[in-house]
Amino acid sequence: MKIVIDGKVCEAERGEYLLTVARREGIHIPTLCHNDALPGLASCRLCIVEVVEKGWHKVVTSCVYPVSAEIEVFTASEKILRMRKTLIMLLAARAPENETIGKLMQEYGLEKPDRFKKENSSDCILCGLCASACEKIGAGAISTVHRGVTKKIATPFDDPAADCIGCAACASICPTGAIKVQDKSGTRQIWNKTFELLICPDCGKPVVTREQAEYLRKQMQGNPIEYSGDGTVRCERCKKASAADRFRTAFS
Repeated sequence: MKIVIDGKVCEAERGEYLLTVARREGIHIPTLCHNDALPGLASCRLCIVEVVEKGWHKVVTSCVYPVSAEIEVFTASEKILRMRKTLIMLLAARAPENETIGKLMQEYGLEKPDRFKKENSSDCILCGLCASACEKIGAGAISTVHRGVTKKIATPFDDPAADCIGCAACASICPTGAIKVQDKSGTRQIWNKTFELLICPDCGKPVVTREQAEYLRKQMQGNPIEYSGDGTVRCERCKKASAADRFRTAFS
C-alpha cells in the first residue's frame, strides 16, 4: 500500500513498522533504543511521529507502529519537534555529560537543562537494550533493578554475576556507551568481573573469553570455534585463512 511520509509517497507492506519504511526510503527519524536485532522496546520515544488517518491526527511511536492503512506521516511537525525536544531535555537531565545526548541537543538547538538537578549523573538512559541482549543470548546476567529514581541496570546485588560470560554484547549494543569494558593484558573486565581472553595463535589478537567459548560450545552442541592444539582459538579472519589453505591443499 502507499503511504506518504513528509510529502514523499512510499510503498509499505501491511504490518510493516513505520520506522522501517522511513529508513528504507532514506527518511531520518532519530532513535536511541531501537536495534534491528532487538526490535520492539520503544522506550526512548525519540522516534515519535504524527500520523494522519481519515482526518484524525495522532502521535505514535514509529518503531512499533504497524502500517494498516493509507496514512500521511509527519516526522518533524511543530508538535513532534516540541515533544521530541522535551524528551531530549529529560534524557540530558539524566545523562548531562553524555556525548551521544550532547549531539542530539546540538542537532535540536538545545542547551543543558538546569531545571532538574541530579547528584550522580549517568550515561545510562535505561533504554533496556543491554538487558534484552543479555536475555536474548541466554545468559540473563543483568537486569533492571529498583524503582523510581534509584532504577538502574545491574548484576544481582552489584556483585560479579555467575551467569555473565563476558561477551560484551551489552556494551556493544548500548547507544550511549554507558557500559565500560576494559581489555588489557589478556583479560577483560566488565560488570565487576575479570575474564581470561583466549588469544588467536596465528595473529595474536584476543578472540573471546573462555566462558563465552564454553557457552557457545554447549549452545551449539559442539564446538563452533576452531581450537588449536594448545587450547587457544582462532579469530574469524585466521579461521577463514586456515580453511582456505586446507581447501587449496585438498585440491592442489
